Amino acid sequence: MATIIDIADSIVAELNAATFSQPVSAVRHYAPQFEMTEMTTLHVTVVPKGLSSQLLDRSRDTFEYLVDVAVQQKVDQTNPSLDALMNLVEEIADHFRAASLASFPNARCVEVKNEPVYSPEHLTELGQFTSVLTLIFKVWR
Repeated sequence: MATIIDIADSIVAELNAATFSQPVSAVRHYAPQFEMTEMTTLHVTVVPKGLSSQLLDRSRDTFEYLVDVAVQQKVDQTNPSLDALMNLVEEIADHFRAASLASFPNARCVEVKNEPVYSPEHLTELGQFTSVLTLIFKVWR
């Protein structure tokens, strides 16, 4: 299987095994699309995003794998509801920051991005909180 898929599946397994402030049931997708009626429940979606490589020496390369983790839910737009989801996003980021994956220890998270921290368009147009973390894992081989 492709390394990026192994990494994405390992992220899903770790998310589902970890304890966060809210229960998480992560799923890997290629092109996640959900009906608005489904969005009243929390969706945590893992999507392979990108790959780059650089020559390390004569026999090895360093690879960077980018994987998105989306946290989405249709919620009332009160601060406590939104704060709870922002907290969950931060907990997920903290879980992976500078960590290796238990089921894929050769992959180390070297960077976490969350820009923007949520989608204002989704919130105003759909009444849905959407935040996407980009996890960057480095693998040497």
